Amino acid sequence: MMKKRPKALQSFAPCPLRPSRSFFAFAFVLLTFTRPSPAQDAKAIVTAAVHIELTADANDHTPFQYYDHDITPDHDTLFYVVETPQGNLKKKIQDHGHPLDPQQRQADDQRIQALLADTAAQQRARSNSNHDDNEAEEMLRLLPQAFIWTLTGQEGNVATLSFKPDPNFSPSGFEAKVLSAMGGQITVARTPGDRDDRIASIKGTLLDDVTFGWGILGRLRKGGSFYVVRKEIAPGHWQMITSNVHINGHALFFKTIGSDEDEARTDFKLSPAKTLQQASELLKDIH
Repeated sequence: MMKKRPKALQSFAPCPLRPSRSFFAFAFVLLTFTRPSPAQDAKAIVTAAVHIELTADANDHTPFQYYDHDITPDHDTLFYVVETPQGNLKKKIQDHGHPLDPQQRQADDQRIQALLADTAAQQRARSNSNHDDNEAEEMLRLLPQAFIWTLTGQEGNVATLSFKPDPNFSPSGFEAKVLSAMGGQITVARTPGDRDDRIASIKGTLLDDVTFGWGILGRLRKGGSFYVVRKEIAPGHWQMITSNVHINGHALFFKTIGSDEDEARTDFKLSPAKTLQQASELLKDIH
């Protein structure tokens, strides 16, 4: 199965962000006798969660299968996706809420067979996935550094934290420049000992326009937003279940994530497929 982008940011796409699909271990040991400030507490929570997410993405390559409902200005499609160590294979189930007619079904079956026979296309898909994974990993690494963090709430084991740009942060690349113009909120599902903190949701908004090369190379418009919700779909396995990305502009860092896209994933199951061919056999029984 291809390397997964960090799931916490799988769909943050202006710059976008695709996640991984490992991170320097942060040791947040407070070596003072004074009580840490709320800002320090908040940054410590985020740092620990980012470290755990990147470690999990590096070590967990468990394949799943699931329904994926993807909506953009150009399409409204329900797919069934089967992950494998060779990559992912998907079958179109519905188009704009309706089952495929015989002609559409034939066309989608032909698409699947063409992909199975085209090793170059398979390699391009893996390359695009790896590119997005690397972009998402870099942005996830920057989260503790780029923002001023505030702990705004705690309900049960879920901590809510808000973030705003840190004026002392100096962005050194495209991803960092986009992050430095954002504000928003994340929630972290916490466990005793803070050893398994996981990012449950993240949402952000561009507070200012972001330009690249004085706007010649790209521009992302103020007000663009993203929202990602994640869930533990099996013990220790977290996946994105909802992603909403609405970014106005023409500078995208991700190859497979749109700038105006809503996605929902449901009905996760472990995938037994080891190859794309085995995935295609599984998909024959999905309607």
